[in-house]
Amino acid sequence: MKEYKYVEVKFEAKGGLFHCISKPKEIISKYVKEGYSYVGFMPTLIDAHGSFRRIDLIFEK
Repeated sequence: MKEYKYVEVKFEAKGGLFHCISKPKEIISKYVKEGYSYVGFMPTLIDAHGSFRRIDLIFEK
């Protein structure tokens, strides 16, 4: 049976632009080194303007 991990990535507004608080590339590299495969992402919070505020990166093993 496959195991799935969900890692939250948050975005914050700074001067009208959204910046990623965490480093998605570093997170993906970390989990790949642990034997997981990156599957994709799922938005978990979208603001009234349609911008992603939070996403979950999805990994499987």
